[in-house]
Amino acid sequence: MTLTTERLLLRPQEVRDAYVFRQLWAERDERVPVHRRLDAEGHPTVAEIADDIRQESPRARPGLLTVALRETDAVIGYCGLVFDGDGERPELAFELLRAVHNRGYATEAGRAVIAWAGSAGFPRLWASVWDWNLPSRRALEKLGFVDTGTVVKTSAHGRSLLTVREPAD
Repeated sequence: MTLTTERLLLRPQEVRDAYVFRQLWAERDERVPVHRRLDAEGHPTVAEIADDIRQESPRARPGLLTVALRETDAVIGYCGLVFDGDGERPELAFELLRAVHNRGYATEAGRAVIAWAGSAGFPRLWASVWDWNLPSRRALEKLGFVDTGTVVKTSAHGRSLLTVREPAD
């Protein structure tokens, strides 16, 4: 599955994307839980991330897509759907390199995934976001997500808020 927008190409992840995905791990805010940041030994490495991409079996459902700039094919992050433990709640997820923040790419990629999700039978989407992550919260708001008032998790890292985007009537 490949999605295109005016400025972006969203495509299945490839081993060559591992370097950029490793950069995302390195750039994560210190408030992100430890298991989602590089450890003291620098893991995951590019090789470990590449191995994970190689081992991904073809999915019956969409997953996270690599986001690249159409003009240059430069990889800038990922966007797509992930599913909760029971596989029933599709969640929009995105993460882009800091160098491309504040250019509307997350919103543009999110719109493409939302349109695809609706046509694939997933009209209602959720997204969880840390309360302190104001740029992601703004992007979700632009995409029509509304805070449900549910706190998914509370930790020393903050509160993870659940948002929902209802189907358009």
